[in-house]
Amino acid sequence: MHSKRIRTSLVAGAGVLGMVALSACGAAETGGTSSGGEGGVKKVTLAVPSWVGAQANVAVAAKLLEDELDITVTQQQMDEPVAFDALNSGKAHAIMEDWGGVPKKEKLYVEDKKTVVKGGDLGVEGHIGWFVPKYYADENPEVLDYKNLNKLAKDFKTSESGDKGQFIGAAPSYTSYDEQLIKNHKLDYKILPTGSEAAQLKEISRLYKAKEPFLTYWWEPQWMNADIDMVEVKLPDYEPGCNDPAEKTECGYETLMLQKYLNADFAKNGGDAAEFLKNFEWTTEDQNEVAKMIAGEDMDPADAAAKWIEANEDTWKKWLPAS
Repeated sequence: MHSKRIRTSLVAGAGVLGMVALSACGAAETGGTSSGGEGGVKKVTLAVPSWVGAQANVAVAAKLLEDELDITVTQQQMDEPVAFDALNSGKAHAIMEDWGGVPKKEKLYVEDKKTVVKGGDLGVEGHIGWFVPKYYADENPEVLDYKNLNKLAKDFKTSESGDKGQFIGAAPSYTSYDEQLIKNHKLDYKILPTGSEAAQLKEISRLYKAKEPFLTYWWEPQWMNADIDMVEVKLPDYEPGCNDPAEKTECGYETLMLQKYLNADFAKNGGDAAEFLKNFEWTTEDQNEVAKMIAGEDMDPADAAAKWIEANEDTWKKWLPAS
């Protein structure tokens, strides 16, 4: 099922982002005026973080904005740090999924300058942690407490990790305190950089099929959890402020309701587009379904969105502005 109006464009890569000037003002580019006129904006720029769940959010939002509200959508690939700068300047109107990874920018733009506002819950609960495959934990239940990881480090050694255990790390742009946790708890592990979510998932899939032991940074929502069985290693409990400053981190990760953020001027004057994005709220299962079609089945994001939209009208109809 294809869109009636194919207008959505995805601008990928840091090189392209470098050409996007982020102005100092906070007014959104709403059809040439900050107010956007009586009917709000007709063109919207959505920030797209690199992980596939975020791509799923934007793919569905973009298709509905275009097909149902006749609003042109530009998708701009940018992770949280750049996205908050773009929301502040008005070069982007919204980011659909924020993991709280840039607290200083959030404070600056949301609390101090008030150029960015919360757009409401996404409806998806996010959790990051350290995980191992269940088949390994079943044979070595002591692995489920981080205090025992050094005793088991030999099981995770690889040619790349030398005399230490290997820890499969996250993509560079993801919120991560793994380096600090390993150092501060004196764990005999070396982080294997993966470079991207796709590369990490490929490596985990390879090891899982071979029934090899591995320890990895992992998160939910994650579509691949439907295909593999992972269990979490208990880290020290998260408490507010326990990873500030980051280099002192000894605690695990926070579990949080993922948030949407909007340019403040757009949120106030963006009309139907802004109202729709504020109303957009779906479940972890919804997101994983679309993400699996994109990453697991190599489906074009627009086609994956169209398939989900066709089957879930009762859900997305509630997001549309009241007529």
